Amino acid sequence: MKAVHFGAGNIGRGFVGLILHNAGYEVIFADVNAELIDALALSSSYLVREVGAGASTSTVDNYRAINSATHEADVVAEIATADIVTTAVGPNILRFVAPVIAAALAKRDASARPLAVMACENAINATDILKAEVVTKLADVSDLAKAVFANTAVDRIVPGQPEGAGLDVTVESFFEWAIERPPFGDNPPVIPEAHFVDDLAPYIERKLFTVNTGHATTAYHGFIAGATSIAEAIGMPSVLAAVRAVLAETKSLLVAKHDFDPEVQQQYIETNLQRFANDELTDTVERVGRQPLRKLSRNERFVGPAAELAERGMPSTALVLTMGVALRFDVPDDPQSVELDGLLRSLSANDFVSQVMGLEASHPLYSAVVGAVQKEQHGR
Repeated sequence: MKAVHFGAGNIGRGFVGLILHNAGYEVIFADVNAELIDALALSSSYLVREVGAGASTSTVDNYRAINSATHEADVVAEIATADIVTTAVGPNILRFVAPVIAAALAKRDASARPLAVMACENAINATDILKAEVVTKLADVSDLAKAVFANTAVDRIVPGQPEGAGLDVTVESFFEWAIERPPFGDNPPVIPEAHFVDDLAPYIERKLFTVNTGHATTAYHGFIAGATSIAEAIGMPSVLAAVRAVLAETKSLLVAKHDFDPEVQQQYIETNLQRFANDELTDTVERVGRQPLRKLSRNERFVGPAAELAERGMPSTALVLTMGVALRFDVPDDPQSVELDGLLRSLSANDFVSQVMGLEASHPLYSAVVGAVQKEQHGR
């Protein structure tokens, strides 16, 4: 069995690549980072070290690495005979992966088992985004039948790695990979450590609006409180209180929308607060808070749940407050942080909320968010 994985970074090696390796696949890592790909190509194995409850160390081998920028034809050939294609590149990069997959489908034997394509990104229905991009690149739309596209929900904290770690990756012991079952019918791919579900939407939103929303909330409140690490930030009473307030609001949405048991969702929250407090994960508030413009966009971890709460007539005060706090994320090394500062200085609050956060003036959340933006602009 063979799997091609786009994205050989820490998440690719320490999460998706590890699980595919454990399932018995030969993993072909594809990436545009020449230094990283060369290091993988010259190595025979790397270690994944788990920290936290039930920690263990795994050796990953039986992989190859291809530079998808300079050897795209080789990646196409591998996908044409692969069983699985996965990604961990970031939602905004999927459009660059799509042409390679489309080219591979054109070369794929129509009698072969359909290629399983799964985008493992922190975004709702990321595989649908990838599929839409692939469709636009197909010369023959009938080639789409050679693949099955399935959305996934992935969850594992993989912090920035210490200097000198090389290819080895430190990750938390907790992980979850949920994959929607219906696209595969009765023949899903063999991935024992993933679980297939009939309705993925609740899993995606539970993860995004609890883990990602909570993690980013910790980062932004921790940043303005002077914390360096996520564990340090969540240990501050004021930050913890802010995170709990935000997650209480997202919990109310998830319970109302997906009929989650309130006690089960609260336990999920407590589990994640413990994950954030794991001081063996040397994760920084700057790393978790990076790309604030993406995190503040319409369907992401703050505006998304807050908008749905407002539409239901439910409070979203803590979420709106945190959106304002996120506007103070001032990290010169993060291009989106720099761009955010420029937009706040050049746009009116109304235009910022409409253009950056995707809210229309008629939306019930609009005025509250405009107020939060105006407050931050006046403080600059």
